Amino acid sequence: MKRFRRHGHESQRDKHKQDLYQFNKTVEHGFPHQPSALGFSPSLELLAIGTRSGAIKLYGAPGVEFMGLHDENAAVTQVHFLPNQVELVTLLDDNSLHMWTLRAHTGMSELLEIGRFTLSGPPGAPPSVTRVTAVLAHSSGELLLLGTEGGHVFVVEVPGFRELEENNISMEDVQNRIPEDYVGRRNLECVETLHENPLNPRQVLIGYSRGLMVLWDLDRQCPIQHFLGTQQLESVWWMEDGGNILSSHSDGSYCQWTVTGEDPQTEPEKQETPYGSFPCKAISKVIQLPSKQGPPFLIFSGGMPRASYGDRHCISVIHSKTHEALDFTSRIIDFFVICEGENHRGEPSALVVLVEEELVVVDLQTEGWPVIQTPYLVPLHCSAITCSHHVSSIPLKLWERVQAVGAQQNTHYSKKPWPINGGQNLAPDPPQRDLLLTGHEDGTVRFWDASGVCLYPMYKLSTAGVFLTDADPNDNMNQGSEGEWPPFRKILVLELNDEAAEQTVEATVVDLLQGQEGFRWKGQACLDVREEPVLFPPGFQPCALVQCQPPAVVTAIALHSEWKLVAFGTSHGFGLYDYHQRNKILVKCTLNPSDQMALEGPLSRVKSIKKSLRQSFRRIRRSRVSMRKHHTNNTAKLQEINARLEAEALQEMELAPVQRKIEARSSDDSFTGLVRTLYFADTFVSDSSHSTPSLWAGTNGGAVFAHVLRVPSLERRAEDPVVAHAAKEIQLMHRAPVVGLVVLDGKGAPLPEPLEVAHDLARSPEMHGSHHLLVVSEEQLKLFTLPKVSSKSKLKLTAVDGSRVRRVGVAWFGSRTDEQLESSLVVLTNQGELHVISLPSIKMIVHYPCIRREDVSGIASCVFTKYGQGFYLMSPSEFERFSLSTRWVVEPRCLVEAPLQMRPKNPSSPVHRDQPDGVATEHRNFKRESEGYESSARQVMEHALLNDERVLQEIQKSLEGDQMTFLENNLKTKPKAGNVLSNGD
Repeated sequence: MKRFRRHGHESQRDKHKQDLYQFNKTVEHGFPHQPSALGFSPSLELLAIGTRSGAIKLYGAPGVEFMGLHDENAAVTQVHFLPNQVELVTLLDDNSLHMWTLRAHTGMSELLEIGRFTLSGPPGAPPSVTRVTAVLAHSSGELLLLGTEGGHVFVVEVPGFRELEENNISMEDVQNRIPEDYVGRRNLECVETLHENPLNPRQVLIGYSRGLMVLWDLDRQCPIQHFLGTQQLESVWWMEDGGNILSSHSDGSYCQWTVTGEDPQTEPEKQETPYGSFPCKAISKVIQLPSKQGPPFLIFSGGMPRASYGDRHCISVIHSKTHEALDFTSRIIDFFVICEGENHRGEPSALVVLVEEELVVVDLQTEGWPVIQTPYLVPLHCSAITCSHHVSSIPLKLWERVQAVGAQQNTHYSKKPWPINGGQNLAPDPPQRDLLLTGHEDGTVRFWDASGVCLYPMYKLSTAGVFLTDADPNDNMNQGSEGEWPPFRKILVLELNDEAAEQTVEATVVDLLQGQEGFRWKGQACLDVREEPVLFPPGFQPCALVQCQPPAVVTAIALHSEWKLVAFGTSHGFGLYDYHQRNKILVKCTLNPSDQMALEGPLSRVKSIKKSLRQSFRRIRRSRVSMRKHHTNNTAKLQEINARLEAEALQEMELAPVQRKIEARSSDDSFTGLVRTLYFADTFVSDSSHSTPSLWAGTNGGAVFAHVLRVPSLERRAEDPVVAHAAKEIQLMHRAPVVGLVVLDGKGAPLPEPLEVAHDLARSPEMHGSHHLLVVSEEQLKLFTLPKVSSKSKLKLTAVDGSRVRRVGVAWFGSRTDEQLESSLVVLTNQGELHVISLPSIKMIVHYPCIRREDVSGIASCVFTKYGQGFYLMSPSEFERFSLSTRWVVEPRCLVEAPLQMRPKNPSSPVHRDQPDGVATEHRNFKRESEGYESSARQVMEHALLNDERVLQEIQKSLEGDQMTFLENNLKTKPKAGNVLSNGD
């Protein structure tokens, strides 16, 4: 019988999906992976970072973030903001230039690429002629000066990227007035740096790698003065007075030159080598800024003595009698200084340094020059992240206590506010307080405020002080070093204490093998616990310690704060510990007798893999030899094999057409006893009339164990013991690993967390009606009734598309208009796809591609929130945040407006702007009044193109009628996103 779809029902269901579910990658938390370039706009107060993967990221005030990605798979080598504008230019290592702009759309700014350009040289010219090595964004906002590897300087008009050939500066033009004995047989080499005279924008300083510096007049197209340096040039800094120039060199020295007009200048006014006469590393960048508090600030990177400190990454800061070398742990990418006052030319206030692994901001106005804590770009990877966990809806009192103890750890930071405050954060306040916890290789646990766009560090907990390590026994537990520690094989239960305490932590040893003979652990030995008292600072302090034997990696853990119980599992079994009475309740060995790999540890495991590979190759060789010997007698065997294959094919045909058969796994597979998940539930296990506390455990071999717990009442909790006994055991037919367990209440909703119910953050579970157990394996989802544990329904995920479940979580979804919430199951597969599955019907609702299937570490690191969001490591230092919900979305919502002084009203540039493409070219020769109109018109056009109509209307009110007539003739069309703006636009 044919089945017809009900179109009305289908459309209603589709609308329901659209109201509840929508996939977006919303924000990237952490520090950019492999940064390669740094830029800063004083007028916008925006910081820009480019990466080796071609990403460009902008940061302003906390919550103001933008991200763009170049289509080319090339590293960003330079980033330059156009002065007093909302555009920036990036240079990639494939020699392409890209123009970006912050354009307003629906009241918010977005970062868009609006043009790209590559220099083209004359026919037959070598690539070095047009290989860009230095970029100067001219203060007029209309020109880019591009220095090349061949020693030439090209002048390009922006935003249209039109080369002005008549204004180019060739190497031959520069060499005319240089003494022949200085030039010699070598050329001037590449253009190392380009700088604009701070008092006269028509003068530009060109620095060549060989050491020559040339002061060039853009109006007269001729050199004004030559500075004949003898050491290889690294950088140039033009002082604010316009009369003095600093140059840094490869021998660790810097020189001061005076702009006198006398040509050439053969010797500098002053030459200094800050770190002595011994061979020094190059000073890659130098800055000198005046100060009202005395002598100027001199800041430079590098220059360290090669023999003693050649491996250090340092920036030296010299002011008055204070001289400090700031030592960084990774290579310095670039740095700049933020100044106070109008036009940011006042007192130096902060030094911003980008290194490969972090962003450091130093307060230059506070004694001791302390570091300012960053509200974003916090390095997540001080030690490699090994696990993560998200906690939603933190109670206010607990949140404030964590904040208080975290503040005590941050007393060494400067009290000065964050100095980069560009843009407006328009995002609403977070509706709840969320924590992201990350565990690290060095034994630390870090608490992050994950409520909003900025992932902000709140508190760091270190467990190293509990064990015998290389650290001092009484080292601050939260100030432990970031060095490598052996992997911890312990379970800690910690309580929050507002006061410091000195105590001895006693360990409870749990033998998960339960005395089984014939097994010998070949892995690492357990860490020894300190016997002497340890001083623990305010914060989370250990109240109990459990050591598993053998000391294998803890693979699953669950805590019930109301019952004061913690369950833990390894590759050998699981146990239950009462941290109120400090004793073990339950030990269950899940080890398969044939699973020797679970006892050998990681080193022996590698040897076993190599051994198995050798055996496999030997079997292949033997089978090939055997086939050669018996080739003539194989006819009967081949017929038998073909018949068996035909029978199997017929059996496959009996399956549903969209499914494929799931092969059962052998019980002899390795690590079948490994515990994958643990789950506490107050549900019906023994009978359908009385609910009891219970503990559920799922293993790698498809087994589920249930234990009933008898927890004493609150009045008798300290005296009466907790009792556990086995109640149920389920063995999945295909023995697929169990990755998740969920109990659904009488209304089909997942049981809430006890802490959430206690603080009125979730409703109490429905205890009337039958409960169900949902078992999530790698291959399918299966629903069982309780307490009989009979199969009710299932969803074969692997049978449909061949994917396997890697991560699973329960989430609540709701529309933006309705307060009603629905619970669903969120699943991430090994293909990197997200699936949302309905509860309790376990039917597929929607699915989205999220992570590349090749990104195994990203898939393994994924963690879900309870409100349809998630995090995964897109690199060792960055979390990608995504959302499946239309109601709960955490993403940057910000606006950056162009500065009021967009461009000078009467630019002195002799360069004429051409008509739009396709229009006959002719030079414009307006009167002074027309020039004023054009300047005002250009301001309005840029506001109209780069901001919303509201800004345009405000400017229209301030313009006269004649000016508006001029504008109406020019503002006919708006450029499309991603297209190059034509010259007339």
